[in-house]
Amino acid sequence: MTVSLKDFYADWCGPCKTQDPILEELEAEFPDVNFEKVNVDEQQDVANEYQVRSLPTLVVENDDGIVERFVGVTQRDELETALQEAGA
Repeated sequence: MTVSLKDFYADWCGPCKTQDPILEELEAEFPDVNFEKVNVDEQQDVANEYQVRSLPTLVVENDDGIVERFVGVTQRDELETALQEAGA
């Protein structure tokens, strides 16, 4: 099963910068998960497809679709649980 975490962010977004170190830790801990950063200013079509309205927005997906969506800075333990539930 493929598990991915999409991080919707923008360079001007302060809370997005707060989220980055948490995601970097998780990326090291979950090498099988595909971590993808989506700059909403450059990839508005992808942001619209995922109905992103606030930043940061994190979307955890697997082969079955979206497992969990987080809006705002999300703590490591919540993301870890979602990744495990997704099959990571």
